[in-house]
Amino acid sequence: MNKSIKIIMISLVVSIIATTSTLASSEVPFTKASSKLTKPVSGAIMHEEYVKTIGRMAYIWGWPIVNTFNRRAAITQAPEPGKLGGVVPVAPRGRLSMLNDYVNPDQGFVACPNQDVVYGTAFCSLDKEPIVIQVPDFGDRFWVYALYDARTNQFGKLGKPYGTKPGFYLLVGPNWNSKVPASITAVIQSSTEYCFVGPRIFLNDTKEDRLVMQSLVNTINAYPLKEFDGKIKIKDWSKTPSFPTPKVEGENKWVIPEKFFDQLPAVMDAVDPLPGEEALYASIRQVLDAAKSDPNVKKALIEVAVETEKKVISPLFLWKHNGIPAGNGWNRSANNAEWGYDYLMRTSTARSNMFENRPIETQYFYTDGDSKGIQLEGKNIYAVTFKKGKLPPVNGFWSITLYNKHHLFGVNEMNRYSLGTKNKTLKYSKDGSLTIYAGFKSPGKDKESNWLPAPNGRFSLYIRSYWGKKATLDGSWKPPVVKRVK
Repeated sequence: MNKSIKIIMISLVVSIIATTSTLASSEVPFTKASSKLTKPVSGAIMHEEYVKTIGRMAYIWGWPIVNTFNRRAAITQAPEPGKLGGVVPVAPRGRLSMLNDYVNPDQGFVACPNQDVVYGTAFCSLDKEPIVIQVPDFGDRFWVYALYDARTNQFGKLGKPYGTKPGFYLLVGPNWNSKVPASITAVIQSSTEYCFVGPRIFLNDTKEDRLVMQSLVNTINAYPLKEFDGKIKIKDWSKTPSFPTPKVEGENKWVIPEKFFDQLPAVMDAVDPLPGEEALYASIRQVLDAAKSDPNVKKALIEVAVETEKKVISPLFLWKHNGIPAGNGWNRSANNAEWGYDYLMRTSTARSNMFENRPIETQYFYTDGDSKGIQLEGKNIYAVTFKKGKLPPVNGFWSITLYNKHHLFGVNEMNRYSLGTKNKTLKYSKDGSLTIYAGFKSPGKDKESNWLPAPNGRFSLYIRSYWGKKATLDGSWKPPVVKRVK
């Protein structure tokens, strides 16, 4: 290669590099801001299977949120704090209703209730007005006020595990920015205008503790900020009215597939996307907008809602499809009330056992089967033996509850649905172990203090560990084997 040709080639290479650099510098820089990204186009043609694909994901994602909005709409129809059917605490928006004893077994408001605590209920719309919550001095008694947003995530920390002090706590919505009244102990802000307050106060199953509980529970209250005067408002929760309700089998049906996509737009308007959910919202809204003018899109959404309810949501009711393995045939809850992007766990819990506590407050273990994985049946007798020193490790208390096929209490003559810390008549073996029996028939007169009566059909078992110690939380503690007694 002669010198002149070499110079020409070098010049050409330099020119190309310079041109490339100029083009690169003129390109639009990559953006991480979702607001600047292209959005799904309005009026796009959508075939049926595409609509159903987006619709199915929307149904799974939105099922818990539509569920909880429908609960609020129904429960807050109560004209004043009282009990629905004489059983379930209900109240108008922004007000609390408390029980004064264990929840009656004849209820279908929520699956997997328990008879360890005294429950309360308050559904709020914090965009309309903040709510004041009274927290009395519970002493050494375990208690927690679970505060849920529209996604059934807990927010705030009110309870024994957090060392909460007695006082007046103000619940406010995401946009609240006003002066805090004097005498307010702390302000707790929700990420959504929707809020559900669920007090849970431990109660020993004794006459003596029930007497103590009556005066204590009457100092628990919640009401709109405009009524706050810095003074404790006393309410005798044993004298609230009862409101009639139709009797249904199993838990109330809070999500109707045929109505789901009619309700979803308003729900999404009230619940802003989490960081990273903007794309999901955009895709769902594109299909929902198309359904307004295209009856074929609307028809496809209804069809996929019905199908997804049957094939995806309903199976989540079974414990074998729920949670993560815990050992010995049991599963355990994960991320409870701290769902984030864990849509599977959130929807599984909403279908099977709505309104769980955070893990630090309560860890849950559950099973439908015995040690061989065979479905639990009332016709058999089962033994669950906690070896000495192997009871659920807790700072609070523990219990084991028996549920019928609907994850509700099956009414029995002993009026007994759970056993645990609250029970003072449990019999331990000479070696220090504790055996709980479950079955339709008595395991024997000498064992009845440790017997959980079962329905004459399918049932499940459920362990709660309140304020669990490290071994409970990290999974190193394993629930005992459920053994069929021959």
